[in-house]
Amino acid sequence: MVTSQYKNEGFSNREISPLIEKTLDVQSVLENASKDWDGGYAMAGLIGHGDAFVARDPWGIRPAHYYIDDEVVVVASERPVIQTVMDVKGEDVHQIKPGEALIIKKDGSVSTQIVRVPHKRKSCSFERIYFSRGSDKDIYQERKALGHLLAPTILKAVDYDMKNTVFSYIPNTSETAFYGMMLGVRDHLMVWKKEQIRAKNGTITEEDLENIISLEPRVEKIAIKDVKLRTFIADDASRDDLVAHVYDVTYGVIKENTDTLVIIDDSIVRGTTLKKSILKILDRLSPKKVIVVSSAPQIRYPDCYGIDMAVLGKFIAFNAAIELLKDHNKEHIIDEVYNKCKAQENLPKEEIVNYVKEIYRQFTPEQISAKIAELLKPEGCRAEVDIVYQSVENLHKACPNDTGDWYFTGDYPTPGGNKVVNTSFINFVEGFEGRAY
Repeated sequence: MVTSQYKNEGFSNREISPLIEKTLDVQSVLENASKDWDGGYAMAGLIGHGDAFVARDPWGIRPAHYYIDDEVVVVASERPVIQTVMDVKGEDVHQIKPGEALIIKKDGSVSTQIVRVPHKRKSCSFERIYFSRGSDKDIYQERKALGHLLAPTILKAVDYDMKNTVFSYIPNTSETAFYGMMLGVRDHLMVWKKEQIRAKNGTITEEDLENIISLEPRVEKIAIKDVKLRTFIADDASRDDLVAHVYDVTYGVIKENTDTLVIIDDSIVRGTTLKKSILKILDRLSPKKVIVVSSAPQIRYPDCYGIDMAVLGKFIAFNAAIELLKDHNKEHIIDEVYNKCKAQENLPKEEIVNYVKEIYRQFTPEQISAKIAELLKPEGCRAEVDIVYQSVENLHKACPNDTGDWYFTGDYPTPGGNKVVNTSFINFVEGFEGRAY
């Protein structure tokens, strides 16, 4: 009921304020306010008289968890934070559903109400791979699965040579994927051991049996993170200086010019840390080959839903695709995509098509990965460098409930995403480095 109606009923201004507070329909307010919103959000608000709310976007892009008891209502993006602070079990913490709002009234009553029609859930998978706390029970298992699913590709890359391969990880967020990777490698090794024993057909000697059983993958902590810095979220001006001083290595565990070093990371976005720090220091150990494994697929498209990855020209996968177009005399495709993007620059966002996909469509993921390895290999690096990425198919196997994969596929859940990638490509061609939104 609006103020004018209360006045018509003869209430004074002093009387009207508490009446509005008492009858305020927070659900309706959020419905009206959010009907034109496009994007990912978990938006919290506190109204002056005491009501409060947390609303989640209808695609479930951004996470939002809550816990309620007789005394408090707690909302946070991550479940383990609430578990630790409130000392509660995981099953006591719930998610605000896509399109819903958790509404806390002044009188202490709490409810969940639909404020936007829920769409097909597209929760951000990069939250699971990188940003969220690995102490969450589900995220921990998902990250292990990401590593486990990479094992067949990695074993093929090292030609199944366990004796001359050292497995390690880039700390700290890739450690869980590393455990999963090693489970996958050991699963393969178990199959191999059984085959070797059966092949002896009862004639195996004690020495043969001991040699077979004792073969284990060589695992070492190679990279050491000396400073608690996250260069991924540092500003551009300071990132290059940071990456040169973050890591050190463990000496004496690599057979020089013989061993292949397999080192897993959670993701390769810009490649800055690899080129300016990690590959340089790993090369000091004189491995024959370094294989950098990413538990995430190639990051090809900008984000516009809350993670600072908005400039196409800073993605190493995009730069590799552009270089491949030049290598194959296909630079005309850059112009064609630019003209298509430019032609729809002023269209409503609902009508915009993601034509940037055509840049990548010319090459296989393996071709792009090979070019990335070429671009990231530092000058003077003696070791051969290879890059292995997760597949999008395996990503969805590992994270089946969080299918938002627009970073990797360009399939944005909202029309605003296509507008952002369109603008980002125009900015790249025209030499403008600002954000596309």
